Amino acid sequence: MSETRSRNMSAVRGKNTEPEMRVRRLLHAKGYRFRLHRSDLPGTPDIVLPRHRTVIFVHGCFWHRHTGCKRATTPKTRVAFWTEKFERNVARDRLKETALREMGWQVIVVWECETKATEILAAKLVAALTNSSYPSESGTSEVDHRGE
Repeated sequence: MSETRSRNMSAVRGKNTEPEMRVRRLLHAKGYRFRLHRSDLPGTPDIVLPRHRTVIFVHGCFWHRHTGCKRATTPKTRVAFWTEKFERNVARDRLKETALREMGWQVIVVWECETKATEILAAKLVAALTNSSYPSESGTSEVDHRGE
């Protein structure tokens, strides 16, 4: 790995990212109270709303492969390595989401690129948190645009 790429990748944070902070500020402004990074739940969700039995993951489009997003690019070097890494990330995401749903939690995935349109995101989150029939038949929230 080149020194530049290594430096860039080491700067990527897993918690308290700017997209996560945007979602947290939005939820707080709407009056929702939550817990952060509960390690006793599968996948250590970014945001946990116990009263609504809902968890929110704020995924980076690059690392979690947001289907159709311009940010979900693959580096030109070591393509096999990156492809395998991304496939493992997506598989791990599905496993933890399934485990949470089996435990009775609603799972919402918010993509990094969605956090910029705060009014649209706010409407989706409020709808998910106030409508018990919000998750689709497949069990994924409408905020989750992975295309499964």
